[in-house]
Amino acid sequence: MATHLDLEEQEQLDQLKHFWNTYGTLITWIVLLVAGAFVAWNGWNYFQRNKAAQASALYDEVERSAQAGDADRIERALGEMKSRFAGTVYAQQAGLLAAKTLNEKAKPEASRAALEWVADNAVDPGYKAIARLRLAAELLESKGYDDALKQLAAPVPKEFEALVADRRGDVYLAQGKRDEAKAEYQKAWAAFDARNDYRRLVEIKLNAVGVDPKTLTTAPAASGKTAQ
Repeated sequence: MATHLDLEEQEQLDQLKHFWNTYGTLITWIVLLVAGAFVAWNGWNYFQRNKAAQASALYDEVERSAQAGDADRIERALGEMKSRFAGTVYAQQAGLLAAKTLNEKAKPEASRAALEWVADNAVDPGYKAIARLRLAAELLESKGYDDALKQLAAPVPKEFEALVADRRGDVYLAQGKRDEAKAEYQKAWAAFDARNDYRRLVEIKLNAVGVDPKTLTTAPAASGKTAQ
């Protein structure tokens, strides 16, 4: 009996040796690859968390600088954010916040530069649209009408289309092009949801160019965004 068991064990051992000799190297590589991928994944997650934490801290610096009204400090912090964390949401938010404060501090060129950077580099299309809307408003204020229209010609998410049409109407009206302004205001009015407060402002603009909004038809598309 013992001999029979010994023979069976030896046969199983021989089969195991044969299997390992045939597939052992492949199995080893698979295990190493899986382990390496696991280590790399953990390392990447750690890197991303660490990067996000650093970007968040730098955004806080931009925010504190904005609250203090320190334009030079804002520009330094934003420059560092752009060079180190350009691909993060924090950088996009920092650009918009910096632009607002720089504009308030009578630094229009620096403000426009920050908005242009967000418009060109933001990953989120919503942030791109907000940057273009604000940039168009600043260009309108400085009578840079053609440049403002160029910014408003860029594609935007559907929910921003009404705001873009309204701002385009403002530019045309400033240029003395009432018919073009009227057409854009009509587009904006039709696209805004009837419950959107911004629509009332567009109604005032339509009245100013001789259009009674009651005669217009509301389009099925609606926008819930607030004015930027």
